[in-house]
Amino acid sequence: MKRVVVTGMGAVTPIGNTVPAFWEGLKNGKNGIGMITRFDVSESKYKLAAEVKDFDPLCCMDKLSAKKLDRFTQYAMAAAVEAMTDSGLEGNIEKEELGVYFGSGIGGFETFGESYKTLEEKGPRRVSPLFIPKMISNIAAGNIAIRFQAQGPCVSMTTACATGTTCIGEAFRAIRHGYTTAAICGGSEAAITPLAVAGFGACMALSPSEDPNTASLPFDKRRGGFVMGEGAGALVLEEYEHAKARGAKIYAEVCGYGSTCDAHHVTAPDEKAVASAKAIQDAMKDISDIPVEKIYINAHGTGTALNDKTETLAIHHALGDEKAQQVHISSTKSMTGHMLGAAGAAEAIAAILALEHQLVPPTINLLEQDELCDLHYTPNTAQEAELEAVLSTSLGFGGHNACIALKKCRG
Repeated sequence: MKRVVVTGMGAVTPIGNTVPAFWEGLKNGKNGIGMITRFDVSESKYKLAAEVKDFDPLCCMDKLSAKKLDRFTQYAMAAAVEAMTDSGLEGNIEKEELGVYFGSGIGGFETFGESYKTLEEKGPRRVSPLFIPKMISNIAAGNIAIRFQAQGPCVSMTTACATGTTCIGEAFRAIRHGYTTAAICGGSEAAITPLAVAGFGACMALSPSEDPNTASLPFDKRRGGFVMGEGAGALVLEEYEHAKARGAKIYAEVCGYGSTCDAHHVTAPDEKAVASAKAIQDAMKDISDIPVEKIYINAHGTGTALNDKTETLAIHHALGDEKAQQVHISSTKSMTGHMLGAAGAAEAIAAILALEHQLVPPTINLLEQDELCDLHYTPNTAQEAELEAVLSTSLGFGGHNACIALKKCRG
C-alpha cells in the first residue's frame, strides 16, 4: 500500500480566514462566537452563532462567479485555493491523477431559503435558474474540480457532522490503494440561516445562551447545546513518493482512518459508545507503537449533554482507562462553534498544526468540568507538548462516526 501525506491546507473559519490566522486564533484561545448578524433574531430563542467575519469571495474568484455560488461553495473555493497554493501541486500533476473528495452536511441552505421565499412571494417563474446548481451539496466539489481541472475521482459525501473527516478518510484510502495520486479533500458549510437555526433549535440541539463565553462549553457541566458555526477546511493529500519527488513540503503523514455507525438513533449517540470507540481504534492501528502521552485528540466535543460524555466513554473504551488519562484532548468547537460539515476538515487542520507547532490548542471557557467527562481536555490555555501523532474525531447525526490519525512523516 502507498503512503499518504498532507502537502497543503486551507481554512475559512469564525476565528480566521486563512490557515495562519486560524492558528493564531486557536493558540490564543480566540472566541469566534457572537450575536447573529445575518438576520433578525429578536423573535428567536437562539441568538448566537460563530459567523465567518470579513470574508471576501473576490479573494479567489471574480464578481460574476461569486454571484453564481452559494456562500458554502464560496468558502469551499477559498479554502481549496489556499490549500492548492500552499501545496504547489497545481501544474505538477496530471489532470487525471488529481481527485476531489469534498462534502457539505447541508449544502446551499441560504440559497434554498431565499429561493423558497421568492417562490412564495413572486411565483415559480421568478425562481432563479441558478437555484439548483447553487443549492445541491455536491456543487462545491464540482466547482473545485473545474477550477483545478481535476479529472480523477470527484466524490461528495454527506455524513452530517462527520462529513469533513469522512471525505479526508476516503481520499486517504483512494490514494493508499492507488485509485488516484492526489486529492483535494474537506468540507464546507454556511447554514446560519433563519430556517436552519429554527430547525436545530427545534431538535433541542442548540445552546440558548446569550453570552458568548457560556455558549459553547464542551465537557463543562454547564453545557446546554452546541453553537452553529460555518466555514470550510481543505487539505491536499498526496502519495508520498510523488510529493517527495517534487520537493513538496510535507506537514504530516495520514496513517489511519476509522468509519463506523452507531445504528442507534437519528440524532442521539449510542451512550454505550461501542461503534464510536471502534472508529478510534481502527484509526489508531498504525500508531500503536507511539506512547499515548505523545498523542493529541481533537475531540468532536460539541457541548451537548449526550455527545461529550459519550465521546469521553469512547476514548476510555478505545485506549483503556489508564491510557485515556494520559492522552492530550481538546475541543476547538469551544472557539469556532460547530461548523457542521466543515468541522472535521477544520479540526483536522487544527490537529496537524498542533503536531507541527508542538502545542495543544485549548478548550476555552472550561471552568466546571463534568464528573462524567473525566479526561484531560486542556482547559482555557494552550499547552506545550511533545507530540508524535494526532487524531481528529467526528460524530454525526445518524450515528456516523469517523476518525483520522496522522503522524510526523519520517523519510
